[in-house]
Amino acid sequence: MTFADPLWFLLALPVTWLLWRWSKAPRAAMLVPVSTAYISASGWRISTLRHLQWFHRISLVLLIMAMARPQRHWTEEKVKADALDIVLAMDISPSMLSRDFDPDRLAVAKQVAVDFVEKRPHDRIGLVAFSAEAFTQCPLTADKKMVQNFIRELAVGRLEDGTAIGMGLATALNRIKSSEAKSKIVILLTDGENNAGDISPTQAAELAATLGIRVYTVGIGTEGYVMSPVQRAPNGSYLFSPRYVTFDTELLQQMAAMTNGRFFRAYSERDLAGIYNEIDKLEKTRIEVSTFQRTTELAGYFILAALIFIFSELMLRWLVVRTINI
Repeated sequence: MTFADPLWFLLALPVTWLLWRWSKAPRAAMLVPVSTAYISASGWRISTLRHLQWFHRISLVLLIMAMARPQRHWTEEKVKADALDIVLAMDISPSMLSRDFDPDRLAVAKQVAVDFVEKRPHDRIGLVAFSAEAFTQCPLTADKKMVQNFIRELAVGRLEDGTAIGMGLATALNRIKSSEAKSKIVILLTDGENNAGDISPTQAAELAATLGIRVYTVGIGTEGYVMSPVQRAPNGSYLFSPRYVTFDTELLQQMAAMTNGRFFRAYSERDLAGIYNEIDKLEKTRIEVSTFQRTTELAGYFILAALIFIFSELMLRWLVVRTINI
């Protein structure tokens, strides 16, 4: 709450002084209730009478506050956004458990993706997971919390082992192709070479180009000997051993170029975070914000409260503790 004319509060100083002088002025009359002249000074009527002076003091304070024009302000924003539709296609093949990232590639990729979604409040985002096959983990939605929860739930081992990059991209395209958004993009993250799937990565990229969908490809992981899963134990866990891993950089570059996208390479968590930040800058959502300020005058409430105090004092003085001068 603010006051439009706070100078009126200066009036409180002389009013307070006058009330103090008035309370100290001698009284020639003796006030007694009309019903009896023998009620002791400790009676409830006398006690009430002594406190009646506070009613008009409070009412004066309220009236001064009313003259200062108390107001309540609030701001409303109307946001108009030309939102993008984005599908994250994420590799969940066993090699994503490789430990050249801490604790592994998939854990880091998930956290960076969650942070990316947080920065896109006005866009619809979907999630596709793939290994030797692909499936839609989350359809396009504006509920970023839902998308983030689905990203956190990604896990290796739910699909057949392998890396079907073409299938991952084709599934993402199937999710976004009918969208009416002006801009549609797919961010495809993988750590290996294509070795599975019925659709080749180049075929999927050609389809993306035909549909006008831009594809950003992200390669995660180092090359050479890395602690990686080599086989699966009977209980479903993975056994790790140093393994020489390679990466098909040329394929991901070609896919991005065919769709007017870009290829990025992440050798560390810092690299990956920087890549998503760069994509965030490249794919800015156009937003128009209209701001409206509203003001509500509150003086009427203070005047009403002052009138209640004045009326209450009159009722108490003349109906409950009526007095006469002797």
